[in-house]
Amino acid sequence: MSDRQRTVAGPHVSTSSSEVDPGDAGPGNATAPRRRRGRRILLITLLVLVLLGAGGAGAAALYLRSVESDIERVDAFEGVPQEARPPVAAAGAMNIMILGSDSRDPETTGGSRSDTIIVAHLPKGRKSAQLISIPRDTWVHVPRSKDGQHGDRDAKINAAYAWGGVPLMVQTVEQFTKVRIDHVAIVDFAGFKEIIDALGGIDIVSDREFTSIHPPFRTFAKGAQHMDGETALDYSRQRKQFPDGDFARIRHQQQVIKAILDKAASGGILTNPGRLNAFVKASTSSVSVDKGMSLLDMATDLRGLRGSNLAFFTSPTKGTGRVGTESVVFPDTVKARTFYDAVRRDAVSEIAPAGK
Repeated sequence: MSDRQRTVAGPHVSTSSSEVDPGDAGPGNATAPRRRRGRRILLITLLVLVLLGAGGAGAAALYLRSVESDIERVDAFEGVPQEARPPVAAAGAMNIMILGSDSRDPETTGGSRSDTIIVAHLPKGRKSAQLISIPRDTWVHVPRSKDGQHGDRDAKINAAYAWGGVPLMVQTVEQFTKVRIDHVAIVDFAGFKEIIDALGGIDIVSDREFTSIHPPFRTFAKGAQHMDGETALDYSRQRKQFPDGDFARIRHQQQVIKAILDKAASGGILTNPGRLNAFVKASTSSVSVDKGMSLLDMATDLRGLRGSNLAFFTSPTKGTGRVGTESVVFPDTVKARTFYDAVRRDAVSEIAPAGK
């Protein structure tokens, strides 16, 4: 098309989201004010909650049982046509879609949006996990919304959330990846600071020095540094200082996820009642899950998960460009087909090579 001017960039992979324009519509479904405070950091709360079951700690199990009924639930699959869903291709594997946004981001002028989209693949045996970030500007086909007023056309992938809430996002991601989504977690980024502070901060290695574009305009030095919640939140928001924009923000978010997971695993949280209590309170107020997800079962299932056995990927793309007046990310459909087929089949040894 003549109105598409592409800047080619290969798919991004790391082993340690792009966006709806500010003026675009917010979610079509009504969400509680607490949940609408912002939902970006991916798998943060879900992964760290999993660690509460590490080592079979009795206190952690009791905590999870006590908070299970308090976690906010969403009907993530309501109205998703069953006949249109991908079949289960690998018994025992699990795929979780994590949605998040950040309505308190100083750059946010529209309503709550799905700023972060991750497909977390948990292989049979649960000895590892593969976290795949889908840039929020990825240009895909969005199915028609339940009310019939939106969709059934190509658009940025996070428009699905604006037009039809979680169910339409499930349908869109499944159609794009051909991977069946088993569960959904929605992370409220407003609790991000408290979660990290409850852990005593996290350690991040920045690949370059840069200054935040948001007050108080922190300067992040190159190399290792310890961050409290506010600092880590600021770090994970930055994109405009980098040539690859939102791809840099995705990398930063992935760094933060790994750092939180490692700190929760090694920071003595299970043996410190005060810190555990603060952490659980921050976590439970920051996450919503689908009606069928059991956090206790998942904590038990994933008790061995650590940063060392996580792999982070970004959905294969051909780079950025424009469709009409919109800045978008073009998926590499050929590479994406091979990549997501490996995920769908739970062919763990093929996922990393296909994602390069």
